[in-house]
Amino acid sequence: MQNKGVIVFLTVVITGLCLYYLSFTFVSSGIQKQATEYAVEADGNVDFAKRRSYLDSIWREPVYNFLGADFTYQEIKETELGLGLDLQGGMHVTLEVSPVEIVKGLAGNPKDPGFNQAVDEAREAAKTSTEKYVDLFYSAWQSNNPGRQLSSIFATAANRGRISLESSDAEILEIIDTEVENAIERSFNILRTRIDRFGTSQPNIQRIQGTGRIQVELPGVDNQERVRNLLQGVAKLQFWEVAEVNELGGSLDAINAAWVADNQNADTSDEDTVSTENMTEEDSLRNALEKQLAEIDPMNPSNDVSPIYSLIQPNYGLAYQVRDTIIINRILKNPDYKSLLPRDIKLLWGVKPFVPEGTDLEILELYAIRAPRGADQAPLEGDVVTDARQVLDQTSRPAVSMQMNAEGARKWRSLTGANIGRRIAVVLDDYVYTAPVVNGEIPTGQSEISGSFTLQEAQDLANILKSGSLPAPTQIVEESIIGPTLGKEAQGQGIISMVAGLVLVVLFMVAYYSKGGLVAIAALVFNIFFILGILAQLGAALTLPGIAGIVLTIGMSIDANVLIFERIKEELRNGAGLLASINAGYNKAFSAILDSNVTTFLTGAILYALGQGPVKGFAIVLMIGIASSFFSAVFITRVIVHWMSKKGEKSSISFATPFAKNALTGLNFDFLSKRKTAYLISSAIIIVGLAIAAVNGLKFGVDFTGGRSYIVAFEEPVVPSELKVGLDGEFDGSVEVKTYGANNVLKVTTSYLINEDDDESNRQVEEKVKEGIATVTGFSFTDNAENLGTGQFAITGSSKVGATVADDIKTSSAEAMIVALIAIFLYILVRFRKWQFSLASIAALVHDTLFVIAAFAIATALGATFEIDQVFIAAILTVIGYSINDTVIVFDRIRENIELRGTGKLVNIFNEAINLTLGRTLITSFTTLIVVLVLLIFGGEVLRGFSFALFIGILVGTYSSVYIATPIVVDLMKKELDKEKEAKKVA
Repeated sequence: MQNKGVIVFLTVVITGLCLYYLSFTFVSSGIQKQATEYAVEADGNVDFAKRRSYLDSIWREPVYNFLGADFTYQEIKETELGLGLDLQGGMHVTLEVSPVEIVKGLAGNPKDPGFNQAVDEAREAAKTSTEKYVDLFYSAWQSNNPGRQLSSIFATAANRGRISLESSDAEILEIIDTEVENAIERSFNILRTRIDRFGTSQPNIQRIQGTGRIQVELPGVDNQERVRNLLQGVAKLQFWEVAEVNELGGSLDAINAAWVADNQNADTSDEDTVSTENMTEEDSLRNALEKQLAEIDPMNPSNDVSPIYSLIQPNYGLAYQVRDTIIINRILKNPDYKSLLPRDIKLLWGVKPFVPEGTDLEILELYAIRAPRGADQAPLEGDVVTDARQVLDQTSRPAVSMQMNAEGARKWRSLTGANIGRRIAVVLDDYVYTAPVVNGEIPTGQSEISGSFTLQEAQDLANILKSGSLPAPTQIVEESIIGPTLGKEAQGQGIISMVAGLVLVVLFMVAYYSKGGLVAIAALVFNIFFILGILAQLGAALTLPGIAGIVLTIGMSIDANVLIFERIKEELRNGAGLLASINAGYNKAFSAILDSNVTTFLTGAILYALGQGPVKGFAIVLMIGIASSFFSAVFITRVIVHWMSKKGEKSSISFATPFAKNALTGLNFDFLSKRKTAYLISSAIIIVGLAIAAVNGLKFGVDFTGGRSYIVAFEEPVVPSELKVGLDGEFDGSVEVKTYGANNVLKVTTSYLINEDDDESNRQVEEKVKEGIATVTGFSFTDNAENLGTGQFAITGSSKVGATVADDIKTSSAEAMIVALIAIFLYILVRFRKWQFSLASIAALVHDTLFVIAAFAIATALGATFEIDQVFIAAILTVIGYSINDTVIVFDRIRENIELRGTGKLVNIFNEAINLTLGRTLITSFTTLIVVLVLLIFGGEVLRGFSFALFIGILVGTYSSVYIATPIVVDLMKKELDKEKEAKKVA
């Protein structure tokens, strides 16, 4: 075997890297277990504040050594394989930056009736439209102000130099678009800063490109109202005078003395500790953890100087290492110590640490801000800033130019005049972004802030300064809350699905392929290991759809080995020797494996590019799984098989058990003669299903229709229809109730107040749900979902999707379907060089898609409660990938036969190709159906519709590759068939 050494080397390297990255996950799990044990109280309950304190104290401390390299807990958390919200609970939020205030602020908030009418009309239109707000505003402006130019509104003193009375509407719209984009970026940066300090592990925030939306995921949060306030609060920009350290008088000395006195009085003597003779193992462990925490905590009372002085970095003012800020905050938040500070001083941290040249220290400065009598009103507020932009100073270094209005210029002159040679802090959300020294009184509102800025830092500061004049309120347009109970349940379902699917596939492969089956299983284990390792390396989170992707990969990764083994068996039946058959099997199967993997990978890439939320998680795992399964099934197994057959023809390796040796061989069915019957059967089922869908409608999920849904757990079973009848009165009939996994768990969905995204509407709908359920059932609501009492119910999860977000999801889903079909059409055309193959492939895929939709409609009519949502679209695209996989295998054998024998007797060549690949088709479909059936049974309600779509899709995909795709190629290649008929006449 050629390149065996390279394959072994790559396998060892990839395995080593996966072990390296997964080791962080195991270390993190161990540390969190230690933290939990440390925080267990005497009554057995966990003190989560104490647990958080333990983890915070080691956040920047080395806790793991790998081959001499130390890693802090922070670095471990950034590298571990995390769990998605659906597996651990938490909150998923999509925020939309409102451009309304940007447009009004840029126009100077005029009272012009025509302008305000256009703003209001555009705001209403935006609730149900996917067009950009700026475009809607301009349409409304033209409608209300025919012939009037935008410059009549936007050519203000604040916009001098950018917009004049001669500016065209197109130029002004471009400026508005730029300001809106800047506002989105500014909001993103502000939110990222807030979230980083929120106190949750592994928060995730990202912009949804092409929209004004920002997506936030916060695992494990338990105070949703606090999160909403945090995310939707408008940023507050202020300018404060800075007091230097030497101006704080003896207050720091007083705090230091008080701290030392307090700790000297504390009883820290080891002699007073309880005897350990009768200490339990649990108590001993807790003692050890207490000692460990004390050793890494600089607040250990063995010090005779407080951390305020012992941890200070004297060369940089009142500054500390980032890892020590937890300790300093603990002291400064103590009311007794805080009272020792002057009343006109408040302490604020800088927003970003700096690294002094020649060191690896991360230093954060603590600023003393002069706030008379603790007032929140700064000497100068950010709303006076009319413009800020990045410029170059006299030495061509990045700087920031800032312009203020008349009132701001007057106050700025007074403030700068009184602070020459001193610093003025620019503060946003109580964090200091910069504190430049005033070189002289600034008589006008035009200022330049210079310093050691990079170009990006100067641009960011200019954008921050604009937050005063152009506020960008954010509103929650999509929200999903997953309670810890649902998260734990999903974890269990995911593990059961993965293990059960793996066990069943192992049993089948060994029973059918003997030692060859063991080789395939080895490749499968490598595949799963590589998937988890690569996910950890990418810093991705494992979600329930991701586990579905792994389970699906278990079935699909067997496909390559089935192809190879069936080819080897075929060569052996034709009389070739063992080694020759092995080489021929791998070589002849390669092109089919490559084509099928590429087409499936294309659907995964399209899912990732156009999908959102859970669909992306599924797509990542699917793409990684396809790549790793290709490497493990084609290359790693070949190395193993080569080693097992090193004795040549005397080797004991076998690729079939006695009962499977001749199974599915020697088949000679005339499939193509039945193609018209197949066309009629497919058409009838699709027409019936679509007719039912047209009459009864399909059940669309909240992410397609918009609205709010609530997962409600009851102490005892509740009949959904009875609850729906009772809730219909509360919600004017716009409510749906269905069983969700168990007969005591229901999903309540309503489109009531669908176009209202404010917090008050959210509270109003939730209260209506609670009151309605209480009225209908007589049960009482409780927050304790884990311990429901008699006659109680709890909301364990909820989600909200705004109407415009739902429209965007539908649009992106349609785009994904169309792009997938085009990509597959082009790939088949390039690989097979005949348009008939491409068109037949697309026709079969459209057939499969319509068949699955029809099956959903029929199942719904029979009483099933499957929903069509984003995960359903992921299932459809997976079916497309799987179906084209099947079809390509048949087409590849047709291509091979045509190359060997030409196009003579075309129907016979096609029939022969189907018969020769039928064994592989049925075996692969069977193994994949096994794991999909496991998903359907054990995957839980979240994946029920997904699993059902896959189950139907795999069945119909197998059928269509034989009875739809291949026959359509025959029907399209009429010229070749006509030639065949003419040849028969001549003969």
